[in-house]
Amino acid sequence: MSKFLYEFLPIVLFFGVYKYTDDIYTATLFLIIATVLQVAYEWFTTRSVEKNRMIGLALIVILGGATLLFHDDAFIKWKVTIINLLFALVLAGSHFIGQKTIIERMMGSMLSLSPRVWKKLSYMWIFYFVFIAALNYYFAFHYGASLSDTERTDIWVNFKFYGLLGVTLVFMLIQIMFLSRHMKVEPDTNSSIKENE
Repeated sequence: MSKFLYEFLPIVLFFGVYKYTDDIYTATLFLIIATVLQVAYEWFTTRSVEKNRMIGLALIVILGGATLLFHDDAFIKWKVTIINLLFALVLAGSHFIGQKTIIERMMGSMLSLSPRVWKKLSYMWIFYFVFIAALNYYFAFHYGASLSDTERTDIWVNFKFYGLLGVTLVFMLIQIMFLSRHMKVEPDTNSSIKENE
């Protein structure tokens, strides 16, 4: 759970700054700074940075920078859709490259699942990323078409915080329920020894 909260820190800061200043550009600047500091902290404490975080940092710096440079919030609104589609494409591609999907390579040391279940889990993640990408696109560019730009941005910021957090929590619960049905339980050798004593 602490890792989950750590992942959402830049978003929480972005949301807080936006609500305090009512300015998407100030919030975007704080998002860029927070993400850079987060990656720097990870590098200095572990001497490594996860690839997905580096991709996220690159997109935030590029799209956030473009948002500030051109004073157009459409760039930062695209970030969630682009990064989630990239993750979905990478996961889908791993079904055709190598013996294992990326999900199995990442979580294989922690979970014991059959190849069929690993593929199902990978498809769940692909669906999740595509669903998030589509939802963000809808709230960023189509929802409330008759509203003013400020009102639409306010709705998108609320979605980015409450909506993404809610969907992610629901997906985590679904994933836990799915895994609990398919995990191979290893026999507890210690308990069997105690029973025989």
